[in-house]
Amino acid sequence: MANEVDMHSVAGVIIEDGKILIAKRIAKGGMGERWEFPGGKVEGGETDEQALVREYEEEFGVRVRVGAYIGDAKFERHGRRHVVRAYEAVLSGRDFVLSEHTAWRWACVEEIDALIQDDAFVPSDAHLAPFVKARLCFLGRDSR
Repeated sequence: MANEVDMHSVAGVIIEDGKILIAKRIAKGGMGERWEFPGGKVEGGETDEQALVREYEEEFGVRVRVGAYIGDAKFERHGRRHVVRAYEAVLSGRDFVLSEHTAWRWACVEEIDALIQDDAFVPSDAHLAPFVKARLCFLGRDSR
């Protein structure tokens, strides 16, 4: 069936003052040392929202409140079908304890576009960038 996927992931897009929180992955695996919208795999029995809360707790040591659905990207990698769904999220704190990333920062859309052009952004999340830009415009918080 066309809607079936092998891997289901989520990304939590945190927007503040027209900028987006991005994080640089540790040097591990094929996507190591690239920037991304934080998130991860949805485990069996989890909702997208539960997965995002868990991922932020595990990877940043903070809680988030999951908000509006932003968009999704479907793609194939190594013969497996994937979908990554993006949701807006709100941080409960900023005392980050990074476990899967080496750095984090607030980036404007132009900076994310440059990272994508330089192949320094996770490709699956690059497919989410147009939805994130549309969300910024909708909110009237475009950093340009």
